[in-house]
Amino acid sequence: MAEIPLHFPHLSEQTQPRTAEADFLWKTYRWMSAGLALTGAVAWLVANTPSLLDAVTLHPAVFYGAMIAEIVLVIAFAARASRMSFAAAAAVFTAYAALNGITMAMIFLVYTAASVAQVFFVCAGAFAGLSLYGATTKRDLTALGQFLVMGLMGLVIGSLVNIFLQSSALYWLTTYAGVLIFAGLTAYDNQKLRRMYALQGEAGNLALHGALMLYLDFVNLFLMLLRLFGKRRE
Repeated sequence: MAEIPLHFPHLSEQTQPRTAEADFLWKTYRWMSAGLALTGAVAWLVANTPSLLDAVTLHPAVFYGAMIAEIVLVIAFAARASRMSFAAAAAVFTAYAALNGITMAMIFLVYTAASVAQVFFVCAGAFAGLSLYGATTKRDLTALGQFLVMGLMGLVIGSLVNIFLQSSALYWLTTYAGVLIFAGLTAYDNQKLRRMYALQGEAGNLALHGALMLYLDFVNLFLMLLRLFGKRRE
């Protein structure tokens, strides 16, 4: 598949004004931030409501059902986002963020609330810096992105294998690798988002598509950092 060039000299400032691109990027980040806020609110609510927490922890079907629903929503969104109305795409994004809050509630059972908050702010700062780099760098990150996608596949396989092996060495290897992979993907996806906008504008609910892409980068980077720096409950 041919690579998309980083620069688009054939696109004039009149057809692709910087202000329009900036508005698009802010719209994308606002949706991503709203998704993260919703996930955090649902996670906190579930973790602090005994009846809801019992429903998730004592009934595995609820927890795994939420995880399966998340996967279905992501696949459906990726396949049909360009053909959905904006309202439908926004509903799918919102539903995914809320469902992810149910599964994310489990981190409050493993880690102290203070350490979760600290790691969140560390992650937010790192994410902002990586996003700025990806959105402004003149370096073409395409090759890096392809390498990171392959690394992500290896990370998923390694994590699944370790469910059965329960190897501490493999756990830490996937953790450190995960931090590097999702940090790199954050920069790459921000550059990729600008390229997609340069080619198609906001067609196909691109702002929501980009918001979900960056949301996933943030959440996974946060979870990997939490493994490293989170303080476990005694």
